[in-house]
Amino acid sequence: MLAARHVVCALSGGVDSAVAALLLKRRGYQVTGVFMKNWDSLNEHGVCTADKDCEDAYGVCQILDIPFHQVSYVKEYWNEVFSDFLNEYEKGRTPNPDIVCNKHIKFNCFFHYAVDNLGADAMATGHYARTSLEDDEVFQQKHIQRPEGLFRNRFEFRNAVKLLQAADNFKDQTFFLSQVSQNALRRTIFPLGGLTKEFVKKIAAENRLHHVLQKKEVFTLTICMVQGKAGAMPFISKSLSLKISRDVFLRSTVVLRGDILYFMSQYVIWLKGDLGIVLVAPRTDHPALYRDLLRTSRVHWVREEPPAALVRDKMMECHFRFRHQMELVPCVLTLNQDGTVWVTSVKAVRALTPGQFAVFYKGDECLGSGKILRLGPSAYTLQRGRSRSRVASEGASDGTGGDPGP
Repeated sequence: MLAARHVVCALSGGVDSAVAALLLKRRGYQVTGVFMKNWDSLNEHGVCTADKDCEDAYGVCQILDIPFHQVSYVKEYWNEVFSDFLNEYEKGRTPNPDIVCNKHIKFNCFFHYAVDNLGADAMATGHYARTSLEDDEVFQQKHIQRPEGLFRNRFEFRNAVKLLQAADNFKDQTFFLSQVSQNALRRTIFPLGGLTKEFVKKIAAENRLHHVLQKKEVFTLTICMVQGKAGAMPFISKSLSLKISRDVFLRSTVVLRGDILYFMSQYVIWLKGDLGIVLVAPRTDHPALYRDLLRTSRVHWVREEPPAALVRDKMMECHFRFRHQMELVPCVLTLNQDGTVWVTSVKAVRALTPGQFAVFYKGDECLGSGKILRLGPSAYTLQRGRSRSRVASEGASDGTGGDPGP
C-alpha cells in the first residue's frame, strides 16, 4: 500500500485556510499545518495579533488532529516586503505588499520550507484560485530551476501550469498570486478554488471550526502592517520622514479614516514625496484622474515569458485590473525589448496608480503582472491640449495668431 501523500498547508488562523486543511485531510492526504509569523505588531489593546492568529491556527490543527508547526519570516518580510513598501512610498508610488509577500514569502520561503524541511509532496493555501493541474499531477511535478534571461527555453515549459480564476468570481485571489513562480505554482494545491465563500463557511460551521468562523476578516497585509493606535499615516510618515502638509490630507474625508493607501489611489493626481508636493483632485470623478495608457516594469508571466502571441505580433489583446475585485478592463499590450509593456485601455480608467500591479487576464487565466511605473496623459490634460489647439487654430484663421493680448 502506497504511503499517503504529504501536503503542508499554510494556516493563517482564519476560516479559509482552516477549511483548506480540512478538505485536504478528507482527500486522504497526510496534512501538516504551518503558521507563518511575518510581522510583529500590537493592536490598540497592546496585544500581538500574530500570537492570537497562531493560537487559532494551533486550535485548527487540534480539531483536525494534524501536526502543527510555526515558522518565523519576520526578518525576510522586512527585507523583501516592507523595505520595498517604504521605498515605493519614498518614490511617490503606492505599493502592493500583498502581491510582493506572496512572491517572496509564501511561495518562496514557505514553499522551500515545506518541500525541503518538512518533505512535502505539495504545499497548499486557502487562496481562492485554481491551476490547470489535478492533485495527482501536482504530486508528479519535479523541481525545475527557473532559467535566467528574458526569453526562456519554450520546450522546457511546454507543459507549464496555468493560474486560473476561482469559481467564486468575487472572492477570486489570482490578482494577489500574479507574481508567483512557475516552480512553486506547479507544486501547489488550492482546495478552495472550486468553492464559494458561503459554502466554505458552511463547511467550517459543520466541522467545529467556530473559533475561526467568528473571526473578523482582515483582507490584506497592507492594513495589518500599520494597524494600532498610531494608524497608517503617522506610521508611514515617521518611517519615511515625509514632509507633506497636514492641510493637504484634511481635504479628503477618506484620509481622516486613517487609510492613506486608499487616499493616494483615489484622490491624488500627482505626488512628489521628497518635495512634499501633493496635487489633489477636488472630486473623485475629475477628468485628471482618468487615463488610458500606462507602462509597467518587466512583466512576470506565470506560464510563459512572454506569451508566444505577444512575441510574434508585438501586440496582444487581453484584460487587466490593478485593484482586487475591480471590473476587468479590455486592453492592448505592446511589448518592449526590455520585457516591459505599454498597456492601452479601450476606455479611460480612473485612478491608475504607479506602484500598483497591472494584472493581465485572458479568459479565466491569469497571465501575470507588472508594476505600474509610468502613466500616459490624463483626460484633463488631453482636453486642455485640444482646447489650446482649437484656440490657436481659431486665432490663426482670424489673423490674431492666438495671442490673447494683455
